[in-house]
Amino acid sequence: MNEEIREFLASRRANITPEQAGVPTGNSERRVPGLRREEVATLAGVSADYYTKLERGKVASASDSVLESIARALQLDDAERTHLFDLFRPNVSGIRAAESAPTGLRESLRRMLDSMTVPALAYNALQDIVGTNLLGRAMFAPLFDSDRPNFSRFSFLDPRAREFFGDWELACSLNAAMLRYAVGRNPLAPELAALIGELSTLSPAFRAHWAAQDVHEHRTGRKLFHHPEVGDLEADYDVLDVPGEPGISITSYTAPAGSATTEKFALLASWAASQNLTAIPRADAVR
Repeated sequence: MNEEIREFLASRRANITPEQAGVPTGNSERRVPGLRREEVATLAGVSADYYTKLERGKVASASDSVLESIARALQLDDAERTHLFDLFRPNVSGIRAAESAPTGLRESLRRMLDSMTVPALAYNALQDIVGTNLLGRAMFAPLFDSDRPNFSRFSFLDPRAREFFGDWELACSLNAAMLRYAVGRNPLAPELAALIGELSTLSPAFRAHWAAQDVHEHRTGRKLFHHPEVGDLEADYDVLDVPGEPGISITSYTAPAGSATTEKFALLASWAASQNLTAIPRADAVR
């Protein structure tokens, strides 16, 4: 993990300017785009030598208070802070590494998805879609041409993604950042390593976004999709973790009553019926 620690901390230093950190610069010439190591050390209240060793991954362990101080100095958001702790606590995260990513949903969760009147889907840390209701299946129809629908593979490897996502570059950035967050949670997971290796080999866009070292935990926001059958869908999304199902998240998509998107959700339902679409999961995912 030494290289991961070095690259992550160096990238976060580069992302924050002295002005943002409140560090006086005077008239001295700067050779780095963001903060220097010694400036981060001062802000965090540790010695420059210690911070340099820590950034290079040469510190065997770091206390929670030190990591908290570094997170504050680098102005990390919640996902970045969690990732920092994961990098320095690999044994804790690694407990979950031997577990395969869930590929299906229990019956009660399938019924819950079916009962929802808005598009909803469930996915795992690999971004495999492991369950949907009928509207979710219809909304993300292009992804289901694959035997194993996956947001990351679709985003980076399917040329239709550029049209489907209202902001394809942002979708790619978020997908790569979500995968890096997942790796921090489960650094030894072979399925994640295989997916990242596949995307790195096949997609220059993924290699560029992966090199940015960004991390992201998907929670809530608004997205625009260009659906091939019903046109533009501008929907708010909310992500829920599932108690008792580690590694599974459920996302619902809603829009204000009377909006164009709500009307198009009704069109989606009619289109899904006309195409004899069915909700997911696959037969082998039922348990």
